[in-house]
Amino acid sequence: MKPRLSALVAGVCLLLASGAPAAQAYKTAIFAGGCFWSAEHDIEHAPGVVDVQVGYSGGARKNPSYEDHEGHLEAIRVTYDPARTSYAQLVDAFFHHIDPTDPNGQICDQGPSYRTAVFVADPEERAAAEQVKAQVGRTLGRTVATRILPAGQFWMGEGYHQDYARKNPISYNSYRVGCGRDARLRAVWGRAR
Repeated sequence: MKPRLSALVAGVCLLLASGAPAAQAYKTAIFAGGCFWSAEHDIEHAPGVVDVQVGYSGGARKNPSYEDHEGHLEAIRVTYDPARTSYAQLVDAFFHHIDPTDPNGQICDQGPSYRTAVFVADPEERAAAEQVKAQVGRTLGRTVATRILPAGQFWMGEGYHQDYARKNPISYNSYRVGCGRDARLRAVWGRAR
């Protein structure tokens, strides 16, 4: 073996032996938390989260757009490292960034596309999501309106919606304050948040 190739092979073996997470080890979860700008902004700092994308899910229409996504919920697709967080922990983090008692949307964003949901891909995810939802109901002492739905197609949102809070901090913060999001979440969760 040539020295360069040998060094490359040795480097790859060392990387694999070090236990560094490989991209294929990552998993995804899909949530609908009202305005997808806020859902993205709030979950991206949770432990183990690698990436968050905004889009649409839950409807039958193919290729939905911001102007035409009837039947879909504004949603986020969260890529996470299961070596750093469990699916149940991620679901719990999601619940703590929404008002799960509102059946009609989130804070100032009301209507069908702003309702909340956890989209589950298999029976294990469903069991974890149901367990977290039940615990949230006990913690809040109220009925949880967030639905647990089977995962379907996630349709990527337009580029200008991706990382909106980071790319447009003044506009996003004005929206967030005007909406009253943080005040509402403090009222719902109190110290449990």
